[in-house]
Amino acid sequence: MLAIDVGTQSARAIVFDSRGDMLGKAQQVFKPAYQSPKDGWAEQEPAIYWQAVCTATRALWDEQGLDPARVAGISLTTQRGTVICLDKHGEPLRPAILWLDQRRRDDMGKIGGLWGALFKLVGVDDTIAQFMADAQGNWLKQAEPALWARTHKFVFLSGYLTHKLTGKFVDSAGCQVGYVPFDYKAHAWAKSWDWKWQAAGVPRDKLLPLVPVGQQLGPLSSTAAEALGMPAGIPLIASAGDKACEVLGAGALAPDVACLGYGTTATINTTSAKYVEATRYLPAYPAAVPGHYNTEIQIFRGYWMVSWFKDEFADPERRAAQAQGTPTEAMLDELVAQSPPGAKGLLLQPYWSPGIREPGPEAKGAIIGFTDSHTRADMYRSILEGIAFALRAGRARIQRRTGITVSQLRVAGGGSQSEAAMQITADIFNMPAQRPHVYEASALGAAINAAVGVGLHADYAIAVAAMTRPGTVFNPIPDHVALYDRLYRKGYSRMYKRLQPLYRELGNLN
Repeated sequence: MLAIDVGTQSARAIVFDSRGDMLGKAQQVFKPAYQSPKDGWAEQEPAIYWQAVCTATRALWDEQGLDPARVAGISLTTQRGTVICLDKHGEPLRPAILWLDQRRRDDMGKIGGLWGALFKLVGVDDTIAQFMADAQGNWLKQAEPALWARTHKFVFLSGYLTHKLTGKFVDSAGCQVGYVPFDYKAHAWAKSWDWKWQAAGVPRDKLLPLVPVGQQLGPLSSTAAEALGMPAGIPLIASAGDKACEVLGAGALAPDVACLGYGTTATINTTSAKYVEATRYLPAYPAAVPGHYNTEIQIFRGYWMVSWFKDEFADPERRAAQAQGTPTEAMLDELVAQSPPGAKGLLLQPYWSPGIREPGPEAKGAIIGFTDSHTRADMYRSILEGIAFALRAGRARIQRRTGITVSQLRVAGGGSQSEAAMQITADIFNMPAQRPHVYEASALGAAINAAVGVGLHADYAIAVAAMTRPGTVFNPIPDHVALYDRLYRKGYSRMYKRLQPLYRELGNLN
């Protein structure tokens, strides 16, 4: 199976066999990672993604000697929420608006009529207003009306790349995560009477037909086959967004198994056949398993903080890593070791970017407890601890909403490669923290979709049993567990409610 995984900063082409063993991997980094024509904007030329996919895939055959004729199926997983306007030929009309873009239309007002009265009654009218302000379709319709009129299809990155691979205007239902009129419970476009059509500002004819996860999107076209250096006709199997695939690739198929995603956005997820909103009135996203849902809670720009710290404060570690030929992250693990558990009382709240409800749009990041004894090491440890504390709070919310106790913990994503982060996670959650057997869990999840879709495995339970297995396990240290539990209950769990009024006032001042 060839899994294509397109993230925020690179595209990876990875070949797995039916046992989940990685046979080859090639990566193409985007240059630049993204463009920001205005403050808060994040855009990228869509052709960069396709060219990166082609370059990475060809490297598997040309540089690593793998045989493309042996590929039984292809699957695609991408960053979520990145949108593209396509013309009738499938060509982009403007740069893609990335998922981390912060442009808004604050003049959209609120939904009226019966829907508006209902939202006001249940206290979510501000949440719906924020949805409308954040919806890229509303911004495009107001700011670039001529371009919007020429837009034949308004698609996510997955839809654009699916068109490049198959020549068809179609996308996976598992990739529809964003400000569009999608029915998350039915895994289909919303009914005609649904409020989302009014809120998202996207007409039905601009949206793609959707294919359920695990079914065929189409055969690889001859044009795409030539670009990728592969035979035409190989089936492209519908997969899901990168976080959903990461959960599947980590083997978190049961509702009592939680998967932490330590990526640019940090997440905690469980998989369930029952639709449950972990945060009330915010949807459960499509899982990478047909008819299933992920109870996802996000810490927006969670492990982005590690990159921020590396850029702003870790010049000594960068220079030492360069001199020794080792990753900077390895040197940062040595830095963490200089700070004791609890970072000498330094507590960090990782709300560098606001949420919709919990935390709300007023949220800010906070670090409290500074004294003259604190060092860079304490600050870095507090970042890792703060993210884990926030995700522990997410576990508690998921357990309350589902009624199911989390009994196993898997950790995937770039941050999982840090042994310090893994040990902190095990200690804060008071559970063994297990890595998947391969680092590329998102691509493995997509490959599982391909394996089931082409019949190499009969169903997802069999595929997960065959293709996933435990990697390194980090066990909690009892003394650390007791300390972190006190810090969480007496400190971290109280921070947001105490600081929320101040955040609102600061927002007004700014």
